[in-house]
Amino acid sequence: MDALDLARWQFGITTVYHFLFVPLTISLAFVVAGFQAAWFRTGNDKYLKLTRFYGELFLITFAMGVVTGIVQEFQFGMNWSNYSRFVGDIFGAPLAIEGLLAFFLESTFLGLWIFGWDKLPKWVHLACIWIVAVGTLLSAYFILAANAWMQHPVGYAVNTTAGRAELKDFGAVLLNPTVLLAFPHVIGGAFMTGGAFVLGVAVWRLVRRSGADSAPFRSAAKVGATVLLVGGLFVVISGDQLGKHITTDQPMKLAAAENLRTTQTGAPFSVFTLWDLNGKEILSIQVPDVLSILATNDPNGQVEGIDNLQAAYQAEYGPGDYSPIVPVTFWSFRLMIGAGSLAALGAIWFLWRMRKGRVPGRGAVLISVLLPLLPLAANSFAWIFTEMGRQPWVVNEVMKTSDGVSPNVGAFEVGLTMILFTLLYGGLAVVEVGLLAKRIRAPLAAPAAPADSEHPVAFAY
Repeated sequence: MDALDLARWQFGITTVYHFLFVPLTISLAFVVAGFQAAWFRTGNDKYLKLTRFYGELFLITFAMGVVTGIVQEFQFGMNWSNYSRFVGDIFGAPLAIEGLLAFFLESTFLGLWIFGWDKLPKWVHLACIWIVAVGTLLSAYFILAANAWMQHPVGYAVNTTAGRAELKDFGAVLLNPTVLLAFPHVIGGAFMTGGAFVLGVAVWRLVRRSGADSAPFRSAAKVGATVLLVGGLFVVISGDQLGKHITTDQPMKLAAAENLRTTQTGAPFSVFTLWDLNGKEILSIQVPDVLSILATNDPNGQVEGIDNLQAAYQAEYGPGDYSPIVPVTFWSFRLMIGAGSLAALGAIWFLWRMRKGRVPGRGAVLISVLLPLLPLAANSFAWIFTEMGRQPWVVNEVMKTSDGVSPNVGAFEVGLTMILFTLLYGGLAVVEVGLLAKRIRAPLAAPAAPADSEHPVAFAY
């Protein structure tokens, strides 16, 4: 493979790995804040126990997300210098605000929350974790605004003399219709991830560590299942609107996702398609008219096909292949939907098994371990679909991916750093899983006195 292929592989591997922690961090911040708010309002010690228990798990994922995210910016300068020069004036603005505003907001108030249990009034301490939770949303929005500009560039002009894109309307970048639709979709997926994690851990504790912990973890399981299902509802609604936006904004991505070769009215939805090693279709199962309904709300609506779009792009942009790798786009889209749907069904199943005070059987342990992995897989496949479906463009219809790679970085340098990052991330994965497993197995901490009592609590991780 050449430097371009290796650079794409490296960015894909590190991005997917980093995004394993991002949705979990966002959702756990709100879950922990919710548990602490319940304790603040009711004084029930089970909510304090859950706050401390899931708070430690939140801190582990937060730290890992910070560490793995640093590599992302490093790669822009090393492997994608042409891209960085061309879009830095635009792409760097929301990322800078994310770092200077949102991330410092999170880290500052997270520090106050960690060390303020025995020093801050209860309501101030509670406000700290809610500010952290809001900060995670701000971080997500600014980062998604940067990515949305790659999908749907707005508010800029190309300076042909300088050979770069220049920011003309920052408001247009922040209010890009793509980010307005993608943000609730991504956040819904994040809450599915956090809900599945809270539910899975709670069920494992109910089955394997029953006894005094039953009451807190029964409540946690119900909260996790509810969060997962509500997040899933947001994903479905926002995904439908985002799909219609893609129909007009990135028609090639939609056509590749459905393996639609020619423009059709009453376009079918491909349930299952197989290709041979040469990319020739050998089997396809289709449902008539469904794609047109999903894309246009009209069973007779027209949906553009890959071959027709390829001819149009060649006429506008010159010779070349303007379609993404269809099997990757096709199956990542379906695996995204399938994994998310299975997670929602798992939540419903657990709610049914726990009705009227019942405890799931020991066979539920395996399902509780696998359940959090399903939304994580759905998030990963969603990003693979989003980024691979845009190819061959790194900035949609403005800059090709092949034009964004660093000209003076060879395959050896990229390959070496990819090996080093893989080894580093493998080590971090072992540390992450070990820390989470150790804390999940540990007994719940005893209730602690509030900060304004005669015996302040020393809360330490």
